[in-house]
Amino acid sequence: MNTLKTLVIGFIAGLAGSYTFMKYGVDTGQLPGHTDDTTFNVASYKPEDAYRPTIINPSATATLAGVDFSDAAAKATPSVVYINSISQSGASYSYWDMLFNGRSQTQVSSGSGVIFTSNGYIVTNNHVVEAAEKIQVIYNKKVYEAELIGTDPSTDLAVLKIQETNLPAVTLGSSTNLSVGEWVIAVGNPFSLSSTVTAGIVSAKGRRINIVEDKFPIESFIQTDAAINPGNSGGALVNKNGELVGINTAILSRTGSYTGYAFAVPIDIARKVVEDLVKYGIVQKPFFGGNVVEYDFQNAEKYNLNTNVKDFNGVLLAELEKQGAAMNAGLKLGDIITKLGDAEINSKSEFEEELSHHSPGDKLSVTYLRDNKEGNTTMTLVNRDGETSLIKRKFYNDATLGATLEAVEYGVKAFKITGGLFKKIGIPENYTIISINRQRVKDPQEVIEFFNKYKGRVIIYGVTSSKQELPMSFYLQ
Repeated sequence: MNTLKTLVIGFIAGLAGSYTFMKYGVDTGQLPGHTDDTTFNVASYKPEDAYRPTIINPSATATLAGVDFSDAAAKATPSVVYINSISQSGASYSYWDMLFNGRSQTQVSSGSGVIFTSNGYIVTNNHVVEAAEKIQVIYNKKVYEAELIGTDPSTDLAVLKIQETNLPAVTLGSSTNLSVGEWVIAVGNPFSLSSTVTAGIVSAKGRRINIVEDKFPIESFIQTDAAINPGNSGGALVNKNGELVGINTAILSRTGSYTGYAFAVPIDIARKVVEDLVKYGIVQKPFFGGNVVEYDFQNAEKYNLNTNVKDFNGVLLAELEKQGAAMNAGLKLGDIITKLGDAEINSKSEFEEELSHHSPGDKLSVTYLRDNKEGNTTMTLVNRDGETSLIKRKFYNDATLGATLEAVEYGVKAFKITGGLFKKIGIPENYTIISINRQRVKDPQEVIEFFNKYKGRVIIYGVTSSKQELPMSFYLQ
């Protein structure tokens, strides 16, 4: 009997196929719920003035004759950095270990990143840093402590900041004009080998491989056969001219190592994500108030549409949210959306990618087919709360706790823990408090008020940055 082999999507750092080792001791269809919409200040980073990526016009497709990648490698390699993500393992990391001098475990995962601006903004994958309590960037034999500016799980991207100037920022190309069959090179740090360059071609565009764990994932990957291995996550995919066209993200493998299928987030998606994270600390994601599926024979038959058509261009509007942007624009179930703005839409990934270029409040023209007749309407995009305004993060600082708090989807996250009560009781960095004394918590102000006034036994339930459960029990006097 043949052995059944399972295809495993290998997130290239920190998951299947990641380069991870353990050291012991001191080393280390519905919109989501409403959140506060108040000002987030990132003035210390001055993104409006300092954020200046280099962008050039897209270049022509390379040909096989006389292919030489040395210039592209020389141009791109200095812009790729090595990243260490350091976190405490949940195996023995708890308040009681600290109280009785137990030995905690430190987990270190490696990945790559790309220097986006000369003043220290670096883009990498969310899965490289999402579980980190401490992030190090290694560049030019120097180690920098990195600040996590923001993450976007829906695209698996994150932005870091290091305190350095005159860095060799990568030159941005265009993924929209990237052609299937075009030569590309991958630059990263596989297996902890720094500055490794591999070459291949663009095998496909607009791939959906269902690896992004988010309510509203955006998957429109560039597929390449350039060799990408553990440690390459967050590295650069560049064209023959050394221009960044993608951020290396995942491999499709039976072993956790490269077997010919690698995927990168297109730079035309990543560019807006990075700009939003730098400016707002959160991605200004637009919602259109519905769900589309692939328009093909099977779905046309499923939704009782005409299957005797010349072609199946477009996407099928399969769900509509009441009073959502699509419904308010006059779209109906069963409409075939063929264009967003001037961009032709032939797949769900193309629809998601084009939508991702916009922000809440943008007006977007939609071309559609209904009963074999073409129509056009203008849709006003909204945020996750159904409003046209931009979402802003809100932080709460408290000297007694010695931490910064922020409301998240399932609780209150504590970070920038520098001292105070949270440090004393052993709450780790990026710990999310879900309940206190068996009462769910969602408001950071209530958490601050509780710890400043309550006396007696406290039971906290929450999860660490690596999503491991960590209950705590202690007395406040």
